[in-house]
Amino acid sequence: MSELGVAEIPVVQADQKPPQPPAKDPIRNPLLDGPILSTLLKLAAPNVVALTAGTCVAIAETSYIGRLGVEPLAAMALVFPLVILMMTMSGGAMGGGVASAIARALGANDTARASTLALHALMIGLCFGLVFMTLMLVFGPFLLATLGGQGRVLSEAIGYSQIFFAGAVIPWIMNTLAALIRGTGNMRLPSAIILNSALFQVLLGGVLGLGFGPVPQFGMRGVAAGTLIAFSIGVIIMGWYLLSGRSRVKLKFKGFRFQRAMFYDILKVGAVACFSPLQVVLTVTIFTHLLANFGTEVLAGYGIGARLEFMLTSLAFAVGIASVPMIGMAIGAGRIARARRIAWTAGGVSFAMVGVFGGFFAVFPDIWVNLFTDNAAVRAASRQYLSTAAPFFAFVGLSISLYFSSQGAAKVLGPVLAQTARLAFVVVGGWWLMAQGATGTHFFWLAAASMILLGGLAAAAVRFTNWGPRGIPAAAA
Repeated sequence: MSELGVAEIPVVQADQKPPQPPAKDPIRNPLLDGPILSTLLKLAAPNVVALTAGTCVAIAETSYIGRLGVEPLAAMALVFPLVILMMTMSGGAMGGGVASAIARALGANDTARASTLALHALMIGLCFGLVFMTLMLVFGPFLLATLGGQGRVLSEAIGYSQIFFAGAVIPWIMNTLAALIRGTGNMRLPSAIILNSALFQVLLGGVLGLGFGPVPQFGMRGVAAGTLIAFSIGVIIMGWYLLSGRSRVKLKFKGFRFQRAMFYDILKVGAVACFSPLQVVLTVTIFTHLLANFGTEVLAGYGIGARLEFMLTSLAFAVGIASVPMIGMAIGAGRIARARRIAWTAGGVSFAMVGVFGGFFAVFPDIWVNLFTDNAAVRAASRQYLSTAAPFFAFVGLSISLYFSSQGAAKVLGPVLAQTARLAFVVVGGWWLMAQGATGTHFFWLAAASMILLGGLAAAAVRFTNWGPRGIPAAAA
């Protein structure tokens, strides 16, 4: 201010033009120009809060389902992979493809394209939701029986799936709307919506599942209905936000027409990425089918341990999904080296976070197991799984983070093939262990080895995939 105060007013001659003011610095985009680690953590923090709320839902849901009996608990373990398939496919796979397309358009300063992509994304979400609804209502009972469901376990699983998948469009639209907003770099609103939905899910699921006051006990069907009602509230809020014009991406229906190029921009990432959760669920499903041979208690115990795995790897989801708009905007702006630095930073953070918590619960499994059941056999199986596999959850966290980072770069094939290798490893290894008459503990070690394989191959895929334009070597890019 002192220099400005003493500056002399220049004298302008008649034949001279007045000096032009210096050009202002362009507005900085923190996702493109800010420090990588701190920006990544700021974006990931709201996701961690929201996913922590999701963890509370998982704990509460498993807890009050456990009050309904061992059979409903085993039924939830049976249907859980199918629910996770749809949620991860809509929120992580196709959602990542949507966020990547939006971020790359904004990185190239093409807001009109981003708005057009948004409407195409909603159409994709609607169609996928209808496909899931139809397939699960028609083939769901047969599929659950094929997975090993019998008797009351099968009937409880069917009851839950019929309600939940009848409303499959709702979670698909909710996750698509969240992806649209995340693609702009806004992580706070989707996270707040998830937190709000989690609170309603716990409240409504518990009341409808167990009964309260004048509300009768609907059991597993009530738990599923509570989830759908909670998701519907989130759809209404995010839909209003996008239609109100407050978002950087605006839903413009006037003069809109569908364009093949827009569908391709989303599906070239999202459709390929969908094979990853599909293979994850196939892996878990095959594992569940193999463990069903050891009895209901072992199956239920594995289900409790798998819930912890899902909870901890959600931390990697939070970091990975935060990297998508950062990497997408960097790719859109042609800054390939920065995009790669973001990917490795996100992968390192995810590996460390999941590894610390996984190691803790491997040493102290009872802290988690005792929340859900008093059955001695179920507790023993769950403790065995956690003490064996939990130290290696970090490799799953690494693969999840790199999977999302690859979505941001629109180069997701490598991490998807890493999941393919893991699936083949589990199938071949499981067949061999069954032929050898192995115990459940041997299968838990098989799961642990597959996690190491997955993380290593995902890292190798990112390392050797060229993220630059075609025809430019990776080193030059």
